[in-house]
Amino acid sequence: MPFNLNEDQQDCLQELINVAMGQASDQLARYLDTFVDLRVPSIELVSALQLSKALESNEQPMALVSQGFFGYEGIRGEAILVYQHKDSDKIGDILGYEPEELSIEEQLIDISSILTTTFLNVFASQIENQMSYSAPRLLDDNSVALSQHLNQLSFSWDTALKVNITYRVTDYSFNCDMVLLIPEPAIVDIKKVIDRILEAF
Repeated sequence: MPFNLNEDQQDCLQELINVAMGQASDQLARYLDTFVDLRVPSIELVSALQLSKALESNEQPMALVSQGFFGYEGIRGEAILVYQHKDSDKIGDILGYEPEELSIEEQLIDISSILTTTFLNVFASQIENQMSYSAPRLLDDNSVALSQHLNQLSFSWDTALKVNITYRVTDYSFNCDMVLLIPEPAIVDIKKVIDRILEAF
């Protein structure tokens, strides 16, 4: 399949993500003045239907914030931050807001922008690229069906490369998942970038 990564490409992308994740975690921990724990990210090809079913099968109430990203050389995609509702009231404490300073929705968008841009800026610097971002959009699970939302992302897609990163702010018992979706045409472009990096070594 044209969108599959071979073993070397997969290892290279994994290493780029590990480095970006580690540096982003360090920056985030300094910004929040607390410890941020990370798990090993997963990378896989996923269909729109598979992703929709996976999210909809989650029995816990959740909120999603999505934000498109765009770089040079056709690098683009969507970052989706997935939050459990039980963690929503902890975000204000994590970010140091006063009560009533911002709504929960504004806090979700605020922390999502930090997580998305911090990670992607570090990732972009490693591949000598630069990212631009669309405005983050909040989707509450009670407002629109997830499948409908996934069909309204900043790109049309049937298959995407999915990168899943779990952030855990242990001092606040707060968890969230960042899901990066890179659509088919952009997979081809990112493979070219990876091949160029591999050739340099």
